Amino acid sequence: QVQLVESGGGLVQPGGSLRLSCAASRSISSFNVMGWYRQAPGKQRELVAIITSAAGTNYADSVKGRFTISRDNAKNTVYLRMNSLIPEDTAVYYCHARGFMVYWGQGTQVTVSS
Repeated sequence: QVQLVESGGGLVQPGGSLRLSCAASRSISSFNVMGWYRQAPGKQRELVAIITSAAGTNYADSVKGRFTISRDNAKNTVYLRMNSLIPEDTAVYYCHARGFMVYWGQGTQVTVSS
């Protein structure tokens, strides 16, 4: 069993930045894809960004140019750098890992508000 623990969420003003971290309980090298999803109140969970084992990336159109996903295999951690945050980015952000099985973190709240 793999545990994914997110951190770095919080309250930020519009235009601000946050960096989310997802620490895995074991090596992330075996995961084909790791990523971030988010779920806003009353909405379905949606893809934010993914990164492959070869460091290829893909982003939702709504975050392109503002968010950057990265991974540090030595630290077993995936990051999501979020710049130019807007109120529509408010959601619970979940870490995701897919290899032989699929794993989810417990989520971290991001609130963008003045």
